Amino acid sequence: MTNSSLPKCQKDLSAVKTPGFTYQPQTIQDFLYYRHCREFPLILDAPGKCEGDDDIFLLLVIKSSPVNFKYREVLRKTWAEERLYKGMWIRRVFITGTMTDVSERQRTNKLLRLEQRTYNDILQWDFNDTFFNLTLKQMLFLEWMEKSCWNVHFLFNSNDDIFANPDNMVEYLQSLKDNDGGKHLFTGHLLTDPKPDRWLDSKYFLPFTVYYPDTYPPYCAGGGILLSFYTALSIHKISKFISYIPIDDAYMGMCLAETNLAPSSHSGWYAPSRTLDTYDLCFLKELLVLHKFSPVQLNALWNRIHDSNLICGTLKKPLQDLIFKW
Repeated sequence: MTNSSLPKCQKDLSAVKTPGFTYQPQTIQDFLYYRHCREFPLILDAPGKCEGDDDIFLLLVIKSSPVNFKYREVLRKTWAEERLYKGMWIRRVFITGTMTDVSERQRTNKLLRLEQRTYNDILQWDFNDTFFNLTLKQMLFLEWMEKSCWNVHFLFNSNDDIFANPDNMVEYLQSLKDNDGGKHLFTGHLLTDPKPDRWLDSKYFLPFTVYYPDTYPPYCAGGGILLSFYTALSIHKISKFISYIPIDDAYMGMCLAETNLAPSSHSGWYAPSRTLDTYDLCFLKELLVLHKFSPVQLNALWNRIHDSNLICGTLKKPLQDLIFKW
């Protein structure tokens, strides 16, 4: 069921009183006009995704642009395939918004409805799916999770252009002591001293009028984050009292700091090369996350590391040391 009866959020005209407002880029001005908007109609739901007697051990929560049909198709057939692994269910949802152009929005929404009828794995809200609304997208999902998906133990929060290995995630999560998702976990590629980008021409530009401090609290890069249901719920609850910023991973770090929860890191940083031929496939087979790829590359890499003819020896490093590679 959708909440399409929600009234449209109105523009906050008082935003023009923000110091330096007229000198900000249009994207920042628009963000400030609508920063207060937190409720949007749910256009597409995923009924039954979290129902039934079987718990979801790992829910793959994949941020996807409405037009990224090719990415979603490849992921469904590769690392985001819903399956039972070592007795644990892995499920997926794609979270998305709408196109800003009206005619393109109508066409894309129609295609998304057809896609949803086939796969039942899309959550779509009626907001403009832009870079500056990534935090909104993230928090709308957490709102949905709190209301509709209580039988989840862990979540993998990611973009649709990364390569991941959920089987290895399940093994790692099963190795944790005394944590079945009911205790804190938030791990990935940790940034310990992140600073807001004050360069006007940068995609990540954030003026003092949006975020004043010179540094962010530590946070994990948003391309791939592994977290417990407990931590996801904690972030959602505290977010109601923290003003949005457009950098979604930094915002989650702000929420963690307010709840006295800390993000954690796993050693290593792997930067993908331009071609798959340079990869040590046996090494990559043990990773959880790599960033970032085209749909063709994702499909090729998945097939290559799952080739029955690939023979690998004993790893020199324990799995815990190879969790996140960026």
